[in-house]
Amino acid sequence: MSITIKSAEDIEGMRVACRLASEVLDYITPHIKPGITTKEIDRLGAECMAQQGTISATVGYQPPGYPPYPASLCTSVNHVVCHGIPNDKPLKKGDIVNVDVTVITKDGWYGDNSRMFLIGECSIAAKRLSALTFEAMWHGIVQVKPGARLGDIGHAIQKFAEGHGFSVVREFCGHGIGKKFHEEPQVLHYGKPGTLEELVPGMVFTIEPMINAGRREVKEHGNDGWTIVTKDHSLSAQWEHTVLVTPTGYEVMTLSAGSPALPSFVTATKT
Repeated sequence: MSITIKSAEDIEGMRVACRLASEVLDYITPHIKPGITTKEIDRLGAECMAQQGTISATVGYQPPGYPPYPASLCTSVNHVVCHGIPNDKPLKKGDIVNVDVTVITKDGWYGDNSRMFLIGECSIAAKRLSALTFEAMWHGIVQVKPGARLGDIGHAIQKFAEGHGFSVVREFCGHGIGKKFHEEPQVLHYGKPGTLEELVPGMVFTIEPMINAGRREVKEHGNDGWTIVTKDHSLSAQWEHTVLVTPTGYEVMTLSAGSPALPSFVTATKT
């Protein structure tokens, strides 16, 4: 499968989808506090999508070898790395949770992003993991420009995360996105600079590092066919943006009024 280069018209469609995906996270943010269940977070996300006129890309999503995914978004709590299925267990003070939202617009464009949420007062270790995973994502984003390579993104993320004593999950990666949920290329969050595909204007893909406080190894949890956890039960965090390669650098497409402030080393969301 080849990499799809987006036209100017395509990019406008993607901008709308990505902003709406981010606005779903804005909508649920005030509600995420101790006592809420992840199933209620899922209900709120579906409610927002209905108001927008978008639909969830995850409900019924079924890659080969997987059962249909049963919810409107993914909620990965504490040592859950990714694809956590919303349930009726209330979140408690000290928990951390990643909420991953992908919407599809009426025009068929996909927008994909995720954020971490700290539930009440969390441990210093949990806050540090979430904050530094956010920075790791941005260390990858700022590598994006024409002529750079995908390996530059992965290397920047890996060097930063491992430099702070964390590990990078290898089994899951970012991906191209457009009128399909997952397109080429795969975007690894580890690697060597100067390797893999060269970036060209019009490429759109996600950067979504999963960073573990302990070892990088993961495993399937239970028998739902989706939930992935850290093998050593250590905390895991993830942030995700959808990024466009522009003629001069990058544009972060999944931004909205409620998006977190940029790290201090990042000067702009577009270059």
